Amino acid sequence: MSNAARGLRVNTHRCVNDGFADIVGASRELGDVLNLVRTVAPTDSTAFIEGETGTGKELIARSIHAHSSRRDRPFVKLNCAAVPLGLLESEFFGHERGAFTGAVARRIGRFEAAGGGTLFLDEIGDIPLEMQAKLLRVLQEGEFERLGSTQTLRADVRLVAATNHDLAALVSSKRFRGDLYYRLNVFPILIPPLRDRMEDIPILVAHFVKTFADRMGKQIHEVPIEVMEALVSYSWPGNIRELQHFIERSVILTSGNVLRSPVGGLKCVAEAKSHVAITLHEAERDHIRKALDHTRWVIGGPTGAAARLGIKRSTLYFRMRRLGISRSGKDPLPLIFSSASNG
Repeated sequence: MSNAARGLRVNTHRCVNDGFADIVGASRELGDVLNLVRTVAPTDSTAFIEGETGTGKELIARSIHAHSSRRDRPFVKLNCAAVPLGLLESEFFGHERGAFTGAVARRIGRFEAAGGGTLFLDEIGDIPLEMQAKLLRVLQEGEFERLGSTQTLRADVRLVAATNHDLAALVSSKRFRGDLYYRLNVFPILIPPLRDRMEDIPILVAHFVKTFADRMGKQIHEVPIEVMEALVSYSWPGNIRELQHFIERSVILTSGNVLRSPVGGLKCVAEAKSHVAITLHEAERDHIRKALDHTRWVIGGPTGAAARLGIKRSTLYFRMRRLGISRSGKDPLPLIFSSASNG
């Protein structure tokens, strides 16, 4: 029997989540994230999105805005890592004409542009310490001035911040201000990597195949089963963005109605990166285990492992589950948390 005959039919019906038209997937892990979005969106509280590169942090930020009372106001984004250090303050707060060399006209900053709406600061862990202090002042006082101006402006924005760094570790190494971290970490949302929600891969593949086939004027109806098996077994270190680009390349290579995909390259890349991936995975597990051992497996409270790691108790529980961490010895079961615990 041919591969095409044994192939998986590409379902043109996207598995989208109610109220989240741009988010595709059906896994429990993704559902947990969207439940957090539904919870925090109606408030004006700061949302702090953590996740590896390519997991879709901007999509989650846009969903928070779309489900908030500010949905009809601007959604303004800024990738903090993409702005030269000398221009970051101007990007945040704007400047007056003549404020510095090259400032030939007044320019409003992102806080002013997002007035009444949502400001999304991506890669916030890359902000230098000096700028962190100025950002903290705005978040605490709700006021700022353009560079070169003495006029105080109100910062009427809802802040959503995101990072692919471990900010708690950056705080420990004095590379990120602790007071700013705690100000940002009001409502953390941890987006799981694609390797932790593999059941979403076939759905995403079907979605991306249809998207790129439509864009290129092609008719692709099937994905060979061995291709799908290869895609599901690969760890996708670049997460959804890597999968998206891979499917785009596959659609380009396809001339018929059965997807032609260079899955052989995935194995080579996986073998080359396997040692590093395992090392990073084990390092995170070891770091959490040391904190748990130090606190004698006390999770909540001011002296518990979550506080020691600088994260919420629920976040620590989520990471323990993802990493397969449970108490060994007499109590091999995952920890049970009482309602009296903090965090």
